[in-house]
Amino acid sequence: MIEIHNIHKAFNGKKVLDGVSGVFETGKTNLLLGASGTGKSVLLKCIVGLIKPDLGSVTFDGTYFTNNKLDIRQEIRRKIGMLFQGSALFDSMTVEENVEFPLKMLTDMSKEERMERVNFCLKRVGLEGANKKMPSEISGGMKKRVGIARAIAPNCTYLFCDEPNSGLDPQTALKIDELIKEITEEYNITTIIVTHDMNSVIEIGDKIMFLYEGKKLWEGTRDEIMDTDIKELNDFIFANRLMRDAKKVEEEEREEERNHEHSDAAGSQELKK
Repeated sequence: MIEIHNIHKAFNGKKVLDGVSGVFETGKTNLLLGASGTGKSVLLKCIVGLIKPDLGSVTFDGTYFTNNKLDIRQEIRRKIGMLFQGSALFDSMTVEENVEFPLKMLTDMSKEERMERVNFCLKRVGLEGANKKMPSEISGGMKKRVGIARAIAPNCTYLFCDEPNSGLDPQTALKIDELIKEITEEYNITTIIVTHDMNSVIEIGDKIMFLYEGKKLWEGTRDEIMDTDIKELNDFIFANRLMRDAKKVEEEEREEERNHEHSDAAGSQELKK
């Protein structure tokens, strides 16, 4: 579990994060949702320690992270896996070498042990046999899978994903979302995903935090997000026609269900007479 409390961050006098607090649960896909420029990626970087917040604290499973001793922060960082927006693979390395990289940097595994772990991770993300391919030889979806394999290779406890399905076609994006959710549940990882994709929200949003102008405006689940009275959130969710139509269908179904219940109740009263 990761807890953040009263996170503030400004750049050149412009406030980007304004007192954001929340809890990200273990074994669930926790989504940071919002439009571009709302502070999602900055918050993610504050949590992992790439950016130091001006005020506030971050706690990993009860261990204080922000401003703690260097050796404690380093120990927590060894448990973190990152999936970057563009996958961020090393172009000059093979798929195998990319996945092996954090094992060489963060562990004292032998070459044989590293290769065993690399092969296991590649198989888990559906890329068995792709070891010797170069990043330039694989598709965008495969690059994302390599990025996931690299992130989980050191047996991470915490997984951070920055726009994991950015630039992918809808079918591939869905598969990447499903893979991240499967891995989160299978290994009981605390996963935080930055996204503005409503498909991801509907499919894998176990817990969602909506950011607007650097503030947390709403928090809930994918089952609750369609029924809020927060204007800024509704404007974001129903910005496209498909979501508006889905909302309309849902409202019509509920109205029909209410009418049916009313009709059943009236019929029951008539029978009693």
